[in-house]
Amino acid sequence: MELTAEIAAYRAGSGDPRRLVGEFRRAVLLAPLAGGLPDAGGELMSAVSGGIRWFYAFTDEEALARFAEARGEAGREWPYLAILGARLVDAVVPEVDGLAGVAVNVADVDGSMLFPPVAGIVPDACAVDINSGAESGAVV
Repeated sequence: MELTAEIAAYRAGSGDPRRLVGEFRRAVLLAPLAGGLPDAGGELMSAVSGGIRWFYAFTDEEALARFAEARGEAGREWPYLAILGARLVDAVVPEVDGLAGVAVNVADVDGSMLFPPVAGIVPDACAVDINSGAESGAVV
């Protein structure tokens, strides 16, 4: 099953969190570059909310276009990096000073999903819940 279908199943209450995380890790996601410029230093676009840096990622160009439209910036070019979900959480998240996760398809009210900085999603060294006793693998 592809990531968007797993997200839909999970949001409908019939999905499996492990399958969802597996599909996320295998998915090629589109991560827009900060500043919207190809020469922006390779930084990925993100936002901070609740003390967590959320990297934006999209399952396809249409989802990215909906994000651009929601921001009122549909008229400009949106350069992006195509990257595996696994690479985002295993290589990019550990480089952040502080907590970080991935927000997928954030402009899609019924199709968005947050992959927070918890064990089972990000490396244990980056997981906020590793020493708190919270259940690992939680998906918001």
